[in-house]
Formats: sequence, C-alpha cells, structure tokens
Amino acid sequence: MTTHTDDAEFAALRRASAMLGRDPLRTQAAGGNTSLKRDGVLWVKASGTWLAEAEEREIFLPVSLPPLLDAVHANDERAAKATDFVVADANPQGLRPSVETSVHAVLPQAVVLHIHCVETVAQVARAEARDAIAARLDGLDGILWSYVPYVKPGLPLAREIEAVSPAGTNVVLLGNHGLIVAAETVAGAVALIERVSAALAAPVRSAPAADIGALEALAGGSPYRLPTDPAAHATATDPARLAIAARGTLYPDHVVFLGSGTAVLAEGDTPSAVAERSELPPMLLAVPGKGVLIHREVLRGGDALARALAEVTGRIEADAPLRFLTVDEEQELVTWDAEIYRRSLAAAAKN
Repeated sequence: MTTHTDDAEFAALRRASAMLGRDPLRTQAAGGNTSLKRDGVLWVKASGTWLAEAEEREIFLPVSLPPLLDAVHANDERAAKATDFVVADANPQGLRPSVETSVHAVLPQAVVLHIHCVETVAQVARAEARDAIAARLDGLDGILWSYVPYVKPGLPLAREIEAVSPAGTNVVLLGNHGLIVAAETVAGAVALIERVSAALAAPVRSAPAADIGALEALAGGSPYRLPTDPAAHATATDPARLAIAARGTLYPDHVVFLGSGTAVLAEGDTPSAVAERSELPPMLLAVPGKGVLIHREVLRGGDALARALAEVTGRIEADAPLRFLTVDEEQELVTWDAEIYRRSLAAAAKN
C-alpha cells in the first residue's frame, strides 16, 4: 500500500484541511471531515480530531474501501463505525474513523470535503431549503448538486446520499447540517467550496456591541464565563438572532458541544440560580441585549460553536421559516456511541 507520506495530493489535502479548519466561517472545532481515496484505501479524518491541526499532527487513518462499501450497501451496521475496516498496520496511533466515513466512501471522487460552512447552514436550516438552494445553485456551470433533508449523520446519511444523488453529483447540501463537495483533486474540491459558499452567501445583520461590564458582573461567582471569541455575543445583542436561537437547535454540532438550544436569562434572574436549578446546566446562556456567557465546564470546541451560532443566525432573516432539530433527533445524537466518543476526546483535551 502506498503510504500517504509519499503522496503530493495528500500533502495538498493536509494544507486544505488546515485552512478550512482555521476558518470559523468554514467549519468549527472538531467538526467537518476530509478524505482522499488511493489504491482501494480511503484516508479519512479521525473522529474527534481537528481539521485545523492537519499539518501539525496525524489526523488521518486508512480504511479499506471495497469491504466498507459492501457493508454500506448491505446496510451492515459495521459500516456505521467503520472500525472493522481500518488498515491496522498503517494506523499505529489507533485512531478511530470519522463518524462520516461511510459518507466519504459512497461518493466516488478521489477527494471529498465535508464542512459546516455558515453560509450553507444558514440556507439548509430553512423550512424550504431545497427551493432556496435551487434559486442560487441551479444553472451554475460545473456544479451538479443534490439535497438531503436532515437525517442522522453517518450510515443513514451515506445511504440517503446514494439514493438521491445522480451520477456525477459533486455538491451535496445536507439539511440542518452542512456542505459536501467532491472532486478528483484537492484544488478542484476547494474551488467548489468557494463557488458554492459565494453563491449561498447572505448579508450579515449588524449587532450592537456587547455590554462586557454587565456580563462580567453577572458571571462573577458563577460557573459561567465570557466567551473567548467576542463575536459570539451577537446572538444576544441582536434581537432577531436571539429570537431564532431561543427557538431551538439548527444543526448537530451545537447539540454535541453546547447541548440543546440556547438558554435565555430572564430579567432579574442570575447565572448561578440558572445553574443551581438545572441537573444539566445550560452550556450557553444568552443575556438579552448584553451578550452571552459560557459554562466553565463546556467541552473544548464549545466557544467555536458559540460563535458559529451568531454567524449562522446573523445570516437568516428574522421572519424566515426555519426547521429545527426535533427532541428525538437531539436525543439520537447525544446517546449515539460515535458522539459519546467524540465528546470524551473533547473532554480529555480540555483536561
């Protein structure tokens, strides 16, 4: 088996992965995954690793592609984890495949990039997402796209992508989730991301500045702190953003890193009182007109998702009909072994 260290295209994948991972508008924290197929082997990002670190540490591992595809087509549950298909001799660190490995497998192109681009998420969270996307992507030269309404990530998503995507599909929009592009080269896949993101881009609504002094006073003596990225405050200082965020969860990684929805601090209430009343205190607490607070026990990556919420909701019109994850869909994520594993890695990294 040719090792990835001998492959110039793999070096390009590392660079592109790091670039996408460092851009908070493209993907956040441990979200997103990338891959390269070579000689019957799928080199895919490991679960819980960060694209931003692709050039600093080993985040890819090899999976034998033919038996994985056979398992996908047989709806064999082994395809969900894909651990049975890892080429163990070429995985000395014992990395575990991304939860989306089966998704990368079913797309035939050599390079597959999956990101949680905020421009995309702001469109696929809409109740009429397919129509909104068609108005922007139809007719664009060289783009053959498909749309998949929300389905649990992993094997169910892979099977649905195969079912709805005609031959030659190189762009897949995932309802309440994100964007997938596929090409024969890394450069071609990155170019697709740029074209699709530009086509889906929406104006960003302005937001008043945060009241840092008031937030610091509220956080004092409580289990909450200010976010590391000030851009996160816009969720609470912009009434339209807050109205959207308070209604529920728009995409899976919010559930994984910040829990269900966004808690809103009522007038006269305190962060400490909110935490004491809850068996599971909210990780993200919005203080209307002032900004947001983050629980000190938040997983590594939670701050990035707090900013993502502000970015996504700031690109959605206040009166836009939206589709939120259901309670069952949220529970399906938090009780899923793959996400429990990813959260355990985030918790270990924090400690």
